Parts: sequence; structure tokens; C-alpha cells
Amino acid sequence: MKQRTLAREVSIQGNALHTGENVTLTFRPAPVGSGIVFRRVDLSGNPELRPRVDLITDLVRATTIQSGHAKIHTVEHVLSALAGCGIDNAVVEMNASEPPILDGSARPFVNLILQGEPVEQEADREYFELDAPVSVTRGNSSVIALPCDQFKVSCTSADDRGIHTQHLSLTVDPDAYMTQVAAARTFTVYEDIESLLKLGKIKGGSLDCAVVIRGDKIISKEPLRFADEFVRHKILDIIGDLSLLGLPLKAHVVATRPGHAINAELTKALAAKLEERRKGPKRKARPATVLPTETSLDIRRILDTIPHRYPFVMIDRVLEFIGNDELVAIKNVTINEPYFTGHFPANPVMPGVLQLEAMAQAAGIVMLRRTGNSGKTAFFMSADKVKFRRPVRPGDQIIINAKITKCRGDKLAAAECNCTVGGQVVSSAELMFAVVEEGAE
Repeated sequence: MKQRTLAREVSIQGNALHTGENVTLTFRPAPVGSGIVFRRVDLSGNPELRPRVDLITDLVRATTIQSGHAKIHTVEHVLSALAGCGIDNAVVEMNASEPPILDGSARPFVNLILQGEPVEQEADREYFELDAPVSVTRGNSSVIALPCDQFKVSCTSADDRGIHTQHLSLTVDPDAYMTQVAAARTFTVYEDIESLLKLGKIKGGSLDCAVVIRGDKIISKEPLRFADEFVRHKILDIIGDLSLLGLPLKAHVVATRPGHAINAELTKALAAKLEERRKGPKRKARPATVLPTETSLDIRRILDTIPHRYPFVMIDRVLEFIGNDELVAIKNVTINEPYFTGHFPANPVMPGVLQLEAMAQAAGIVMLRRTGNSGKTAFFMSADKVKFRRPVRPGDQIIINAKITKCRGDKLAAAECNCTVGGQVVSSAELMFAVVEEGAE
């Protein structure tokens, strides 16, 4: 299956449901791989939003996304129409914060897409094919996505009183969407209208754009378009909310009493699966503490053990552990070290304080190995009898010797350390440090 866009731009105008603003919406063609992009032409700089589940900011009776100062309310009908019609790449240009509600369904947007003449593009469409069940539950609502070689939705819609319980199962493709889903209108229970108005919602609502349920009666400007119009509109919303995944989905979605909030939870769970797949299989984690069986450490294991990172890692390799209380490590000094740009540029010398830091890091590794303290960090507390005997220059290899001399339980330790270059001592110190839980203050 090839990616699709529109052959030409098309526009429609109307009032928004929640803000009540008059808005013009335009679908524009977009190149391969660009996806769906919303563009706010009423804001400075014409900011663009790529609809993704991590941009959701509000789910009260609609799905709202925001990036920076740009916000789009009630994206679900537009996204549903584009996904349902198999449009992969398009720019949705708007001069307000919310698309027009029109008749409360996705049919006007489908008609607009057909006017724009969908066309195939050169690249193949990429799908997210689910390989294991994913489910979410929220109160008495639940949605589960099951592995399937196509996109199918089975939905049960119901209210608390059981008046309009409906069920429908559909395999969703463009033909099925346009004939069985798109025309289903949004609906609400009469008793909810007042609370929605108090929330600042449905300022543009009317019987022209929604079906109202009052008791066992249906109030609307025209009769129901389907006997089960409510569950069909729930499927319409599911399709729109799931499009925030960013890829068309191959799965069987089974929903009971769905809504925008639980739809978003499922989409987030699927997005996490998609991201995990893109990163590839997880590598087996290396142990965070030094094991008694390890006789040396390369740089990867050093980074597993200490929290320091560039430019403050002062050990390149642990050559050997001597018993439980001593190690020999190396630090290769190169002209690329960042401190040489300012520490005597004409006569580069490694700062003595960084030699002291190298000794402290080495002593900390010995202590962590000695006590087996996984998830803990050795903090340098004090230094005594510090001596700097010779300068250390680019090209030198420092041999670091660190030996634990005193311990107070697993919390405090003292160590004797020295650094040598070419067999000659360049610095030495007696250090004190504490072992604390990571994140502790």
C-alpha cells in the first residue's frame, strides 16, 4: 500500500463546537513522509503541530493538543476523517484554535477530502503491527488492542442507565469508514449540557451539530442516520484518537464504554510499544555495582559504577583489584582534555585538583566493590596531606593507586592514594569519603 496525499487544496468554513469561533479549515497536499501537520495561520509565525499523543493537554469531551503557545481543540473528527480515508500526508491549515464542528460527524471532512482528490505517492505506507495484547482500564471502561493483520474495531457503547447500549464490530478500511462510520454524529445526554456550559465548553453547540439524549427520547434536527449511530460515533472517535500514534495501526481494538481519556491511555501504551520496537531489543543490563569476581573494569563498567560523565570522568580503566581494599587504575591525559584550553595554554599542565578527583573516584570504586553497595555513590568529603610533586602534561599516562585504610561500617572510609607517571609519584593524598544512597541529600 502506497502513502497518500491530496492532489489539490480544499477549504471549508463553520463554527467550532467548544469555542464557538468561526473558522476556515483548509486541507493542503504534503510530501511523502511528512505525516499530518496542523498549522495555525492566525498566530504569529504560523506555528505547526504534529498531532501525537504526548501533546495532549485536555480530554474533557474532546481531544486537545498543544505545542508551545499553539493549541488545537477537538482534533478527533478531522484526524478520524484523514485516517479513515487513508490520507498519510497533509497540512491542516486553520485560522482559529478549533476545527468547525459542522454537522457533528466526520462526513463533511470526508467530502472535503474527496474534493481534494486523494492520490498515491511513491513511498510505501508504514504500519504499526501489534505483536502482543495491550489493554487499559478506567473505571467501568476498558479498551484492549489485540494482534491482527488488519484494523478492526469492536465497540460497546452504553450509558449509566442502560438506555442506549449498542454494539458494533467493523473491519475499518476507506470504503467501510466512508459508508459506515463517517456520518455518525456526536451525541450527549441532556443532563450533561449545563455542566459542560459551566466548564466553558459547547459554546457553538446546537441541535444542528449533535444528537441529544433526554430520557428515552432522541432530540435532533434530523432523524438518526443509523439505528446504532452512537456506537458508530464512538468508533469514529477511537479512530481519530488512535491516529495520535503517528502510524496507521494493524490491530483488533475491543472497547467497552470508551471515551477520549481511555482512548488516549491506549494510544500512549501503544506509542510506548512502538518506541521500544524502534529502539530494538533491550540489551541485558550490566550490574550497577562491581562484582567480587571482576578483576578489572573497562570504561563501560566504570560508567556503570560511578555517576560521573564527560568531562569529569577521571579514570579510563581499572587495571586490577588487589584483594578487597586496593586497585590500580589509569588515566590517559591528552591535549583534547577541555581544561587545557584555559590552564596555561602555552604550557599545558593538568590541574592538581583533577588529579585529586581521579584518586577520589578510584577510592570510591574500591569501597563500592568492597561493600557491594548497589545503587549507592561514594562522595568525596575531605583530603589531607595532599602533595603535588611533578607537573602532568598531555601525553602522560597516570597510574592511580588507591587503598582503603579505614572503614566505619559501610558508610565512611579513608584511603591512601597516589598518582605516578613513568614510575615517579606526581601527586598523593589521604582521602575521606562517605557512601550514600543515590539521590539522597
